[in-house]
Amino acid sequence: MKLLTAVLPLLLGFLLDALLGDPYSMPHPVRLIGKLIAALEAFTRKHFRNLRIGGACLALTVLLFSGGIPLGILLLCYRLHPIAGIVAESIFCYYLIAARCLRDESMKVYAAAKTHDTEAARQAVSMIVGRDTAVLDESGILRAAVETVAENTSDGVTAPLFYMAFGGAVLGFVYKAANTMDSMLGYKNEKYADLGFAAARTDDILNFLPSRLTGLLMCIAAPLVGQDGKNALRIWRRDRRKHASPNSAQTEAACAGALHIRLAGDAVYGGILHKKPYIGDDDRPIRPGDIPAANRLMYAASILMLLLSCGVRLMLYLFI
Repeated sequence: MKLLTAVLPLLLGFLLDALLGDPYSMPHPVRLIGKLIAALEAFTRKHFRNLRIGGACLALTVLLFSGGIPLGILLLCYRLHPIAGIVAESIFCYYLIAARCLRDESMKVYAAAKTHDTEAARQAVSMIVGRDTAVLDESGILRAAVETVAENTSDGVTAPLFYMAFGGAVLGFVYKAANTMDSMLGYKNEKYADLGFAAARTDDILNFLPSRLTGLLMCIAAPLVGQDGKNALRIWRRDRRKHASPNSAQTEAACAGALHIRLAGDAVYGGILHKKPYIGDDDRPIRPGDIPAANRLMYAASILMLLLSCGVRLMLYLFI
């Protein structure tokens, strides 16, 4: 039973996500974390003169609540019965993995793009990216969708698995809380430069190792799904630092190399043009089929991370 406790929650959580995806009609813990962050933001702005200190307190509070509540629930469930604990932790792991959602949302862009319905594709991609989509042509829409799949392979799938390997669903929720804080507060503008500083730095630190491991796993996984692993490794090594974030280009570079396409480049956010370097080589024009290809790469790398995570958990249970 102890060995089952080690790996079953990760395996079942991954399987549930693959079968069901995000339960939009049900309360979602990550959405609750988002509501907590929004409430604490209002409180911090009202009660802290120094927003950098207030932002650090906000980040610490969110991480403590996000890890502490699942910890309490799981301790209670495992004390009642090991099977109750496995079921509860499996559900928690399911909530933390977003591979199916990422696939489904990006494939809406593909479905519109393959029929050359640019407006529908633009509307679909606007739901999964933060940039201004009104200025994007068909190639820009496709590039944005592929970039989102590549970047969120780490943020939404492999990084949670990485942390669940070492601390189960509890550490997975701590990571997810940091990632959610960064998406809500980690902007480099006047409004969030101080308040979101701690959130952004926490996310950068927590993503440092999993993003790099995911980039490498994508290079290894590429030949498994009929893509160019050698070129993925070459572009990953060359372009993985071509981003303002220390982590985002890791997976984008591997994906660009595997598909022989060019990603990134200039983008418009809030009406302001942001100059960005290109990632990958312009070997060929991007096409709608690159979206499902990016999803296949995402799933292959995610399964490799799942196997690694299960191996780590087994070793921890056996030797610690």
